[in-house]
Amino acid sequence: MAAPPKQNHERSPDRPDGDRIAKLLARAGVASRREVERMITDGRVALHGKPVETPATFLESLRGVTVDGKPVGKAEPTRLFAFNKPTGLLTAENDPKGRATIYDALKNALPKDAGRVMPIGRLDFNTEGLLLLTNDGGLKRRMELPSSGIPRTYRARAFGDITQEQLESLIEGIEIDGVRYGRIDANLEQKTKSAGGRNQWIEMTITEGKNREVRRVLEHFGLEVSRLMRVAYGPFQLGDLPRGQAVEIRKGDLGRFLSTLKKEGA
Repeated sequence: MAAPPKQNHERSPDRPDGDRIAKLLARAGVASRREVERMITDGRVALHGKPVETPATFLESLRGVTVDGKPVGKAEPTRLFAFNKPTGLLTAENDPKGRATIYDALKNALPKDAGRVMPIGRLDFNTEGLLLLTNDGGLKRRMELPSSGIPRTYRARAFGDITQEQLESLIEGIEIDGVRYGRIDANLEQKTKSAGGRNQWIEMTITEGKNREVRRVLEHFGLEVSRLMRVAYGPFQLGDLPRGQAVEIRKGDLGRFLSTLKKEGA
């Protein structure tokens, strides 16, 4: 019988064979690398029955690895799905208060063979639109990092008065209540006849994705946001995808995007 894989806890001058266990588990869709590291700290990850002591454990495969006592399957090819999230859903697996989550809707929206998927970033309870999901924890992490510089585009319907000149000032970023927000490309779209013509659509493209960034910036200008939807994340567009429905990103489009990530070092 072959000897079990050796746990290498520190890098040697010659890099150990294989990859860090956190990377392998993320790639297998267990969780993001950061989440896997927390799981290891909590003693939830084991190798041949013995708790893994450190994320700096190098393995060539996940043979013998368990999470919460359950064997981890072989990593599946990376898949990416686009979901048109309705308002009134939490971007979470479950909610202590019993509120509906995206997974309640995804049960019927995703293909039967989608397996376990994780959201890339979050959309607030009352924010709708494009939510990307993947089975690859490594890809999830890379796309969420502010350093990746991946643009996210939103459309907001807001009540109040604002000029294009004011919005253009955001191109240099803005500081609100001690929080610095980076470059924002914002443009007025149109005003509606309701409420005296003071409702308007504003398109905003951000790259950091800080918590409630779009709402906070518009509220800073005295605007009241009544509807907010994400329409693009990187090269992926919401398009005419029906609300509450999901579609898989074509392998060719995903492959080109992954190549771009590697070239840019994201």
